[in-house]
Amino acid sequence: MNIHHLELFHYVARHGGISRAVRHMPYGIQQPAVSSQILLLEQDLGVKLFERMPFKLTPAGEELQAFVAPFFDQLDGIKERIGRRTAPHLRIGASELVLRDHLPAVINRLREREPKLRLSLRSGFQPEMESWLIDREIDLAITPLESRPPAKLNFLRLLRVPLVLLVPRSAKIKAARELWDRGLVDEPLISLPAAEIASRIFQRNLKRLKIDWPVAIEASSLELITRYVANGYGIGVSVDMPGVIRDRNVRLLPLPGFESIEIAILWRGAPTPLIQAVLDEGPRYVKQHWPERAVPAGGA
Repeated sequence: MNIHHLELFHYVARHGGISRAVRHMPYGIQQPAVSSQILLLEQDLGVKLFERMPFKLTPAGEELQAFVAPFFDQLDGIKERIGRRTAPHLRIGASELVLRDHLPAVINRLREREPKLRLSLRSGFQPEMESWLIDREIDLAITPLESRPPAKLNFLRLLRVPLVLLVPRSAKIKAARELWDRGLVDEPLISLPAAEIASRIFQRNLKRLKIDWPVAIEASSLELITRYVANGYGIGVSVDMPGVIRDRNVRLLPLPGFESIEIAILWRGAPTPLIQAVLDEGPRYVKQHWPERAVPAGGA
């Protein structure tokens, strides 16, 4: 049997299907490639390992998964134990904004303790980062938090960040209230994907005001929202946080009465010394730069 085929089968069995397995593979591979190699494994064994629609392991598949799972599930553990003899390694998930403008100051403090610290940085949204933590693909995440994360994850609240509107500097609008008073907003709305926390909070507050303002342009980052607003494509939903607004052609409009976004650190299990160092340095960094927005220790 080909060991790579067994690894692919393990991911398919673990995540409940080929398409889901592809999303969780630690390296890039296309769905057709996985399908074809699983077929080769089944031909080699002379048995069918799982039903495709709906997904279900056959008795042979259950037996094979029970055999290979202990090996593949322990790979990360043996990697970590061996890696302790070399340079310490920390894998962090966060938004591009946090990774670019705020994390470096925290990392500098960590490097004072661990000069040989190795880093792996991955950008994403909250659902992705929670999934990466549960699957042990990252060690910690710095992410917006709308509600308590899954039971397997621990969290430390850092700060609350207000939502704002971004308008072209040439726009005559001086306050968000001017838009609400119209009852119907004509300007195109530029926003993050609907599943993102900022978008959900914004739309929830619009509903409270009985305002219907559908998204015209869905952007994958706050930086893109700023750029499109600066180019005159509409009004954007963003956050009032240093590093977001970097264009002199854009103005910020506060959203009084709207809920703020809460930023937190997420991790799984007992914190390692490196994770604990981030848990110590993160709140210190926030209190230094935004003391009025910091969430008190143990605050809800």
